[in-house]
Amino acid sequence: MRVAVIGATGTIGAPVVDLLTRSGHEVIRVFRHSNPRVNLDDPASIDAFYDAIGEVDGVLSIAGNAAAGPLGTVTDEQLGLCLHSKLLGQVNVVRKGFSRVKPGGVLVITGGMLAYTPWPNTSPVAMVNAGLEGFVRAAALEMQNGRRVVIVHPPLVRETAAKWGQDETPWPQATAVANAYKTALEGTMTGVPVFVDGYGPRG
Repeated sequence: MRVAVIGATGTIGAPVVDLLTRSGHEVIRVFRHSNPRVNLDDPASIDAFYDAIGEVDGVLSIAGNAAAGPLGTVTDEQLGLCLHSKLLGQVNVVRKGFSRVKPGGVLVITGGMLAYTPWPNTSPVAMVNAGLEGFVRAAALEMQNGRRVVIVHPPLVRETAAKWGQDETPWPQATAVANAYKTALEGTMTGVPVFVDGYGPRG
């Protein structure tokens, strides 16, 4: 399959690129400074990206900025970042791309476990992740010619926990999370979330 990965140099994106390449897929690595490039905050860059790559079998978005903080102190700017980057940026990847992937192709976007198991001070991110899942469920109803749309909800990964000075032991490595994206790409599901094994919703 010919696949574009947006966020190809990220903590999760890089292992996804490596896994898909080793699995025999042709991977187009896309990030803010690649050629073609994508900045999810800039809808015009998404149009230009699709014009540049032509038809593909799949597009995986593992990107988007978000902010968190106590509800009483979250700023308009932080909310705007969540909405315009991770939420609307990925909505635009699907909205502008659903006719650009080949029949039978797939668009995969990224939410996160906070949609189901939020922590204190994460309401903006939880809102975006849950909103993206709702969007995917509805967008799947409009897909034609066998095209699919899927959302992956990754947990925190060990590499990020380490950067934040948190206990790494409860979390999987990014290389393990990459398998969920491979499943979403190669599977037959649509309009549903995909979870990392052992890190799905509780109860």
